[in-house]
Amino acid sequence: MPDLPKPQDAAEAALFSEYWDAVLSYADLCTSGAASANQLATDAFALGIQQARAAEAATGRGAGRRSARLPMIPLLLTAVRTTAAAWEAGGLGHRLDPDLRLWLNSDKAARYTGPPLMRPVALRGLKDMQESDASLLWLAEVEAMPLPDVARRLGLDPAAAALELDHVRALFRNRCHRAHVDSPMDTQCRSYARLLDAVTRSPAAETPGDLSRHLATCVQCAEAAACLRLHGGGAPAALAGGVIGWGGLAYLERRRRAVEVRQGTDRPKKKASETGEPTDGTERSRVVRHGLLGAAVLLSLLALGASMMPFGSSDDTGAAAHDDRQPVADPSPSLPTAGPLPSASASRSAAPTTRGPATKSDPADSDPEPQGTSSSTAHASPGPHPSGSDSAAAPVCRVQYDLVNQWPGGFQATVTVTTSEALSGWRVAWSFHNGQTVGQMWDASLDQHGSRVTAEAADYNKSVAADGSLSFGFLGSWHGKNAEPYDFTLNGSSCAQ
Repeated sequence: MPDLPKPQDAAEAALFSEYWDAVLSYADLCTSGAASANQLATDAFALGIQQARAAEAATGRGAGRRSARLPMIPLLLTAVRTTAAAWEAGGLGHRLDPDLRLWLNSDKAARYTGPPLMRPVALRGLKDMQESDASLLWLAEVEAMPLPDVARRLGLDPAAAALELDHVRALFRNRCHRAHVDSPMDTQCRSYARLLDAVTRSPAAETPGDLSRHLATCVQCAEAAACLRLHGGGAPAALAGGVIGWGGLAYLERRRRAVEVRQGTDRPKKKASETGEPTDGTERSRVVRHGLLGAAVLLSLLALGASMMPFGSSDDTGAAAHDDRQPVADPSPSLPTAGPLPSASASRSAAPTTRGPATKSDPADSDPEPQGTSSSTAHASPGPHPSGSDSAAAPVCRVQYDLVNQWPGGFQATVTVTTSEALSGWRVAWSFHNGQTVGQMWDASLDQHGSRVTAEAADYNKSVAADGSLSFGFLGSWHGKNAEPYDFTLNGSSCAQ
């Protein structure tokens, strides 16, 4: 069980409670195993709190000075990126996602830490806003928190929240335009700056062909266009890509899916074979992972520039397909003296965690006596194959359930299933003994009815080779007792525990 803040550090414990899942969600994308994700999140959380307190102290020393810092969530997420870079430089790079390591050693990463005027426009624009305005924008656009909830957390009038959000969006646009104009740029980019500002103000404005061609080849101007264009639904991707950097689109996807789960709107639709109706191609959200992430951010921005003729197009799929966000609390509480944070060493995973199609191992994620970890790996015989399942015959399978981390009222777990036969799709189901509830899941879509939980493959990991394994993780809540789940099935066929 992690070492949570002591009762006397109530404010610190509140910060942990409100922001931990956002930090862990991004740290999980950045690492090669569950224990590494916990350690990276822990280190980054401590760093982020220190940075926030330092910014507040600097503001207090300067009369009338405005705190030029990011809101708490993006501040903590950038602390994850900073901590990952420190791991890479300090010889712990083997614990990071391999494609993140490539990104950290590229010119792309240098943009986020290099000269301020060369940093992404979205990062500079958000940081240049009042923290309360920036918090409203981030919670509504990136975390996808329902606007009434945002209003309550930020102390706004719910009836006026929509108008306030429109005002903040316009303010963000103006800050980004100023940041773009202030950026060092060549003569051609400079000649297009005023025209770019004009055509991005109206959805009905037509974009000259030469500007469209320029945006299709110039990353700097395409980034600015994504931030300046208020219409079209591209703001979440522009913010996440510009502020977080690597993994921004995948983070959006995770947060959006988590919100859907909390609101009960993420119920899997029945298969076409069960309903006789065509399968909806948007039934599964698509996640851009690992090596595709950096390219996806760049391509989405360039595609936005190339598609800006006219700006009135209603095709918003580029950003909307990658929204995964989850509500968090008031991003600007007072910051107490930093207290103890959860210890990743207190709970090591007994098995590697899969992120995407392949299973990764984490050399540092082992503990001779794992605390709060349970595993089940017995073989099961094939049973009758139900109609409508994804494979031609019931596979022989074994399941391993790992309780990665546990704290009062909550826990993190991973499920790994090995199958003897190839799969073109999978559904894993199980039951809880003690009324546990799953609140957030990654690498699978979630459905829970009472004690029965179903995890269904995402588009990117539904194919499993013969004698291969599939894996996913989740966060849950518990009360009284947190016994290991039972009655695991793969595509309707039992897997013994």
